[in-house]
Amino acid sequence: MTSTALPLVGKRVLVVEDEYMIADDLASELRLAGAEVVGPAASLPQAMRAVGHGARLDAAVLDINLRETLAYPLVDRLIEADVRVLITSGYDEAMIPERYRHLPRCEKPVSPARLLRAIEGLWQEPAVTASPKPGQPQL
Repeated sequence: MTSTALPLVGKRVLVVEDEYMIADDLASELRLAGAEVVGPAASLPQAMRAVGHGARLDAAVLDINLRETLAYPLVDRLIEADVRVLITSGYDEAMIPERYRHLPRCEKPVSPARLLRAIEGLWQEPAVTASPKPGQPQL
């Protein structure tokens, strides 16, 4: 098979989702597309440990609300490490802090196939960098 048939061959993708069925379906879709799945991680501490092991990550798809804990510290860490981030959330855009609104996002509910297309799209545009925190100078 060619990389066209398997668009994510060679990509390591972290999956962070606290709903087991969604995480399992997404991980399966990613593997079928050729990705090496890291996780799934179901909580913020689990996800932070996965990132902290220092293994290369190319992308991460993550739910913002993990068991009533917001995953923004993880998003910051991933962006600082130049990992492409796709946010999944049931939150309306207005509920996402402005600092993260420029990141690609799929609003839940979303099918695993739609999420897969969005993940593949992460490489069709330049990597997104973090917006400065309020009061932080822009370089």
